[in-house]
Amino acid sequence: MNTLVVWITGLPGSGKSTVADGIKKDFPDFVVLRMDKLREIVTPEPSYSDSERDMVYRAIVYMAKTLSDLGHKVIIDATGNMRKWREYARQLIPGFAEIYLECPLDICTGREASRKDTRGAPRDIYKKGGEGWPVPGVQAPYEAPLNPELVIDAGRMPLEEILPLIHKFIEQRSKAPQ
Repeated sequence: MNTLVVWITGLPGSGKSTVADGIKKDFPDFVVLRMDKLREIVTPEPSYSDSERDMVYRAIVYMAKTLSDLGHKVIIDATGNMRKWREYARQLIPGFAEIYLECPLDICTGREASRKDTRGAPRDIYKKGGEGWPVPGVQAPYEAPLNPELVIDAGRMPLEEILPLIHKFIEQRSKAPQ
């Protein structure tokens, strides 16, 4: 069975959820796992501590692996600011792929400040980062992927150009033997 688990990573505001929604629209058989929605259940009052992040990222990797083992295609919509979590998924999940939405912090900050639908993401995250909260790219590190399967310049490319690239990537990966 050819399953695919795609982790869309990038700074908050880089477009992960928008891209995940676009993929889901084009490929309705994908299951979307959103870190922000998982946090609402697992950590309703999140501290964003290192130990809490370890727990929620391990949980989302476990869910993705379980769904993949059952034959589902999965999108992980999560910043995954530490490379170790994405590499953990790569080790555990056959058919894993990483898509990096590369986007400058100033563009991410502007997008986050103006978005209407947060899809469960906390509001004013970069403002909170300026106040000392552990926000990836501000007070917490964001470790960009070393060897992602696909890198997209999400700061310059509009969604209408991003989605066809991902569409082509998914079709190629879905046909490839694993």
